[in-house]
Amino acid sequence: MTNYFPIHINIEYKTVVIVGGGHVATQKVASLLPAKASIVVVSPTLHDTLLPLAQAGQITWREKAFEARDLDDASLIIAATNDTKVNEAVQEAAQHWQLINRADAQGESDFITPATVRRGPLVLTVSTSGASPSLARKIKEDLAEQFDAVYEDYVCFLQQARLMVTAKFEKGDKRRVALQALLEPSLLEWTRSGEIDRREAYLQQLLTGESR
Repeated sequence: MTNYFPIHINIEYKTVVIVGGGHVATQKVASLLPAKASIVVVSPTLHDTLLPLAQAGQITWREKAFEARDLDDASLIIAATNDTKVNEAVQEAAQHWQLINRADAQGESDFITPATVRRGPLVLTVSTSGASPSLARKIKEDLAEQFDAVYEDYVCFLQQARLMVTAKFEKGDKRRVALQALLEPSLLEWTRSGEIDRREAYLQQLLTGESR
């Protein structure tokens, strides 16, 4: 079994080429859209779910059979057809500096895409390195329930609060204590209950050095 190195990669505005336009391609596109990648789908046909995205310009559809030149500008490549020969051709055409994922042959892939839960800046990923995709999906479901939609607002608040704390305090004990205080459980509770004023008042107390 491959021992994968976990990494979050910035692919904003970088070209990702997906060869194949079916169900697997649809899943890959869904996971790539939040990362703001420049997505190119190469396929004679396109899944109904992807058609509106192509029409809206959110993805580029090359309505054709795969050719090696389709990979010229790709940073990442995903071979997602149901034809082994086509996927092999994609792999053979990839350059050494291009990372490729083969949906039909994990052992031939440079990378795999883990099960993902997104809550704004918070990204939770799960992988069993291919040992049990069903388990990965189950854990993803558990995480999605535990870290519900409220976490998007909560983590965005923490992001802004951290910037304010680091601007206010020099490196040292005061900054460290203030950053640790941002993990006070009440902040999440107030976010969940919509008590934003209490959350903001707490932050201002931290910034002025006042006690609660």
